Amino acid sequence: MKLRPLALAVLGCALVFQTAASAQVAERKDRPAALSPEALAMKRPKAPFDLTGVWQQDFKARDGVKQSFQFGPPYPKFKEAGQKAMAEAKAAAAAGQAYRDDIGHCYPAGMPVIMTRVWPIGMIQKPTVIWMVHAFMNSYRAIYLDGRAHTDPDVLISSYNGESIGKWDKDTLVIDTIGFETSHHWIDGGLPVSDQFHMVEKVKMVDKDTLQWTYIMTDPENWEGEWTSTKYFTRRNMDIPEVECTPDLNEHITATQGHQTR
Repeated sequence: MKLRPLALAVLGCALVFQTAASAQVAERKDRPAALSPEALAMKRPKAPFDLTGVWQQDFKARDGVKQSFQFGPPYPKFKEAGQKAMAEAKAAAAAGQAYRDDIGHCYPAGMPVIMTRVWPIGMIQKPTVIWMVHAFMNSYRAIYLDGRAHTDPDVLISSYNGESIGKWDKDTLVIDTIGFETSHHWIDGGLPVSDQFHMVEKVKMVDKDTLQWTYIMTDPENWEGEWTSTKYFTRRNMDIPEVECTPDLNEHITATQGHQTR
């Protein structure tokens, strides 16, 4: 079988990515991995609370404010790309067309949007890491609590959920996330993120069945200052099933018709 130059280029890119990804998941030599017996056996202060369980965003109104799956309004002051996206999304809605509905074509939702789908999220908390599996596309996220620093940006492989490092500040879990994949990665109605996108989350246990989850997002390329949004999650008594997104099924969904990726 002969491969055309374009196919060879694509194959080459795939091999380069696979090699880089393999390097990032290679067996650790510098420190114990989060789930290694050595790391789990280390003495650490007891966590203020345990997120282990299944959680789902609670959309009921709080303090007179209706909860939403979106992160605005209010919105920050957008720069050119954000202003353009808002105008195009409004025009598409008026015309009854989808706008940047990449999720409908099986692209990952990415952070922070993956947190607000109307599907539950399974969380398992260990002293060194919190594992999260979303029922929506079975998206995976790890929040490391073992004291590690962020990976050097020169070797960090970007991903849709980013690299998350957590620490405890009294009764609050503070999560710092960098390293986001920007291709087909939108917030709300198609707002883009750049490679400067940075997110800090502050998580509090309101009561044993309620979480308050605040997102503080910055992206100096796309908006000015901080974009802050607070959501609430309720504990659910359910399991997380295997879920696959396949384009051959999604292409018949009305919402994906007239799809545009810009």
